[in-house]
Amino acid sequence: MPAQKRAAALAVLLLLTTLTACARPGGAAQGAPALAPGAPLPTTVPKGTKLIVGDPATKVALQLSGEIDAFSFDIEWANLSGGPQTSEAFRADALDVGAVAEIPPIHATWTGLPVKIVASRFRVDPLDHPTYELGVAPGVSVKTPADLRGKKIAYSPGQAQGALVLKVLKQAGLTKEDVTLVELPSTGDIYPNALASGQVDVAPIGGVNIKRYTAKFGVDGATTLRHGLRDDPAHLYVRTSTLEDPAKAAAVREYVAAWARASRWVYEHPEEWIEGYYVKDQGLSAADGRYLVELAGEPDLPADWSEAIRRHQETIDILAAETGNPPLKAEDLYDLRFQTVGADAIKAATS
Repeated sequence: MPAQKRAAALAVLLLLTTLTACARPGGAAQGAPALAPGAPLPTTVPKGTKLIVGDPATKVALQLSGEIDAFSFDIEWANLSGGPQTSEAFRADALDVGAVAEIPPIHATWTGLPVKIVASRFRVDPLDHPTYELGVAPGVSVKTPADLRGKKIAYSPGQAQGALVLKVLKQAGLTKEDVTLVELPSTGDIYPNALASGQVDVAPIGGVNIKRYTAKFGVDGATTLRHGLRDDPAHLYVRTSTLEDPAKAAAVREYVAAWARASRWVYEHPEEWIEGYYVKDQGLSAADGRYLVELAGEPDLPADWSEAIRRHQETIDILAAETGNPPLKAEDLYDLRFQTVGADAIKAATS
């Protein structure tokens, strides 16, 4: 082959290689070597890096605290939350970071979507500040978890509320066969309305719905019951492939630190949070916002995830046994390189 043709062929080959590397979703951009799973996290974010983040509450917290413009990379905010929406966006290569509870990473893995948890937050007094309570329909008597036997219970597979139902049943020495599980999505007012109409006898309800349910239907005999279990995990997670890109891995690290500081800022500035988030952003009353702030309590961002992983394993084992999915090793869901990032950010901000 003449020298000119060889040179032209080589140029075409190099161009195709470059384009393939740039187009690889979730991988290292522009032909950069992929970051190995055990390699130290990069601390410098290259210019031009962007993350798509689905974490609406943190966006508002960063706006209120004045930190939203302090990132060294660009953020595109996606107005979505919850496991199903987040997994769908991950699969469409339309999201880099999602904010969820403990169940979505499990179900993502079971459905062939490899993900990693990169941040974890809990509550300092989780039993005094539960995320959910068991709503009990008017005319139904449930005083203890053992009274759930024979009841119709709202159940949402793949979501935190569904896993909570299974945990409560196990705690009470009951199984799915001892109750009737009624599959319903847990969004909005669906569970409170299902309780009020008698469609179900019991449903896990959270947030302001706890207060509103008894205020609206208490006169008819509606009640709530605290389940006595921890239900406080809050995580950030990403596709495993995202962390193979050194630039995005460094940006995720920076975002986790900001997320941790935002969590602490919310706790330390309750009135600003109530007005800026619950009233202006969510359209709630100040009274509802104050109730939610008190319900949430103080955040706990541990530098050691060992205990969190142990509890997560218990959840996986319960779900695997009940759903027939294969057991998973909880530690495999976590990227331990991020374990101290949030706690370190809090320490640096207060020192």
